[in-house]
Amino acid sequence: MNSFVARMIVNVFLRAKVKAGRDGQISRFQLAKEWRGLRITFISGLKSYGLIVLGVCSAGFGLKGFILPNNFVDGGAVGISLIIAEVTKISLPILLIAVNIPFIILGYKTISKEFALKTAIAIGLLSLAVAFIPYPQITQDKLLIAVFGGFFLGLGIGLAVRGGGVLDGTEVLAINISKTSGLTIGDIILIINIIIFSVAAYVLSLEIALYSILTYMSASKAVDFIIEGIEEYTGVTIITPKYDEVREMITEKMGRGVTIYNGERGYGKTGDRTSIKIVFTVVTRLEVSRLKSELEKIDPFAFVVMNSIKDTKGGMIKKRPLQH
Repeated sequence: MNSFVARMIVNVFLRAKVKAGRDGQISRFQLAKEWRGLRITFISGLKSYGLIVLGVCSAGFGLKGFILPNNFVDGGAVGISLIIAEVTKISLPILLIAVNIPFIILGYKTISKEFALKTAIAIGLLSLAVAFIPYPQITQDKLLIAVFGGFFLGLGIGLAVRGGGVLDGTEVLAINISKTSGLTIGDIILIINIIIFSVAAYVLSLEIALYSILTYMSASKAVDFIIEGIEEYTGVTIITPKYDEVREMITEKMGRGVTIYNGERGYGKTGDRTSIKIVFTVVTRLEVSRLKSELEKIDPFAFVVMNSIKDTKGGMIKKRPLQH
């Protein structure tokens, strides 16, 4: 971008933040640094709100195209809103906002202002989507409704989480309770949903409650799929005296990055303090079998530890293609 324009933007948005020189002007280095930071913030915000909008569209489609026309419910705040709407006949868009307001306030106090703002925007947009977008009713088959209604709803929730907000405020409550109790977030969400589906069985019918549980399971799997990433990675720690051959095999044959740590052996009562090299790499799950096979050729007695990794950032893992 033209340096004059960049300087004007930095002066307008970052005047209080940037320290000018003795001549009252911002140096070229400060200009480049602050402009880069501003650009990254803008692009990141654009991506975040783009994901939230896509999530709202998907969740709205799941609700109006599948769940609402057939009186199904889901777990969490959406499920609570659906049950209240069925009993009181209050408009669902209004209830989606009203039920989530306490959770937005809780998120503001316990997580961050930005999170609360994005959550409020996401829930507000979902309410508008349910109220005004004329989604078509796709099917009346209960099994298809449960599976695909849950899928699109979960897809929307997952995209919103990727964007930095949530469409279901009960997750905020679960995070807060888990800090002061021995329960995990998953345990708390499970307890909340057991209560919701029990109420659904009483208010609606046992059959609808059972189908709604299937909807919730489908939504949960979709959320996991989106949040944890399409690709699954495995972190591999290798301890072997032939670490240099292993390093060469991983970098040359498999085309993956490697980190080598210095370590000490600690086995036995006397504590053998022999220095060792520890090789660490990250591969996709499709490459684990090949890595084991190649490692077997080099050192069949190597000590190997593998652990699942949800996602990665930076490095070579997403830049290099799979080696065949």
